[in-house]
Amino acid sequence: MRNGDSRAGEPLIAAAGIWKIFGPKADRILGTEDAELSRTELRERTGCVAAVRDVSFEVWPGEVFVVMGLSGSGKSTLVRTLIRLIEPTAGTIRIADQDVTAASSAELRELRRHRVSMVFQHFGLLAHRRVIDNVAFGLEIRGMAKDERMGRARELLRLVGLDEVENQFPDQLSGGMQQRVGVARAFATNPAVMLYDEPFSALDPLIRRDMQDEVCRLQEETGQTMVFITHDLSEALRLGDRIAIMRDGAIVQLGTPEELVGSPADEYVQNFVRDVPRSHVLTLRWIMRDPEAGEALDGQRLDVGTTVRDALPLLAGSERPVLAVDGDQIVGVVDRVTVINAIAGEGG
Repeated sequence: MRNGDSRAGEPLIAAAGIWKIFGPKADRILGTEDAELSRTELRERTGCVAAVRDVSFEVWPGEVFVVMGLSGSGKSTLVRTLIRLIEPTAGTIRIADQDVTAASSAELRELRRHRVSMVFQHFGLLAHRRVIDNVAFGLEIRGMAKDERMGRARELLRLVGLDEVENQFPDQLSGGMQQRVGVARAFATNPAVMLYDEPFSALDPLIRRDMQDEVCRLQEETGQTMVFITHDLSEALRLGDRIAIMRDGAIVQLGTPEELVGSPADEYVQNFVRDVPRSHVLTLRWIMRDPEAGEALDGQRLDVGTTVRDALPLLAGSERPVLAVDGDQIVGVVDRVTVINAIAGEGG
C-alpha cells in the first residue's frame, strides 16, 4: 500500500476498545470513575496501571501500520494483545475474520503458527542450529517435509541476502545479519500479518537503516501486511503508511506521516514532529491550491504524491505554476508561494 491507498473491502486487523490494566482486581476498574483517572492517580488509588486505554484501530491488507511512542506509552503491550501474548482486559480483536479475543488455546496456537509472525528486538535464534535450520524452524513445527522446508528457507535467505551463510551458526554472524535471519524466519511461514516489536532498536544506526531498507523492500516485493512498533519518529515516518502515536496508553493521533507533520493534533504530537523537515514529508497533495479563474492549465506536471523537496528543482526553474496530477487528471496547482508557505515552519 506504500504507493497508494487501497483500503477496499474489510480490514485485516480490527481492534476495538482495547484496554489492558495490570494490578489487583483490574477487571473491576472499567465502568467506574477510576477508569477516567490519570495513570498516576489510578496507581495511587487502586494499585493498578492502565497500560492500554480504550484503543481502537484498523489495519488494511498490504498496509504498514506503525505504532510509536515514548517508553511506557503502551505500544509494546498493545501489539502483544493482538495475538494475546498479553490478555486484554477488555475489547475485541479480529485478525483475518477470526475473533482473537474469543479464540481457544488451540486456535491461538494455530493463529501464531500460520497467520501471524512476530519479530522481537532480541532475535531468539537457536544457537545450536545452522542459519538455514533457524529459518526453516517454523515450517518444521508445521510438519513440512525436509526438502520442501529447506527449499523455502533458501528462497527466504536469498531474499534477505544471506544465501551464502546458510550453513553458519548464529554466533558467527553480525547483529544485523542475525536480525535478517529473524526476519527471514518470520516470513518463512507466509503469515497474513507481520508484527515487529522494536526489532532494530539494539542495532547501530547504519545497520538499523539497512534493516529499514530491507523491510521496505520486502514489503514492496511481498505485499505483506505489517504492524511495526518503534519509539523512533524517523523510523516511523520512513516505514509507515499510517502512524498511531501513543501517550499514557491511549492513541493521541492516527494518520499518515503527512497528516502528522502537516497538522499535529496537539502540543504533544507537535513536539514529536517539530524537527522534521516538512518539505521531506509533505507532498503536492498537501500544499496544492485550486486553479484560479482563467488560469492556464498547460504547465509542467508532477504526480500529486511528489514530495515538496523533490518538486523544488522544477518549481525553482519555472516561472509558471506546476500542475499536480493524479494519473491524467489535474487535481491542483502548485506555485512558489504555496511552497514557501508550506515549508515556512521548518525547524521551528
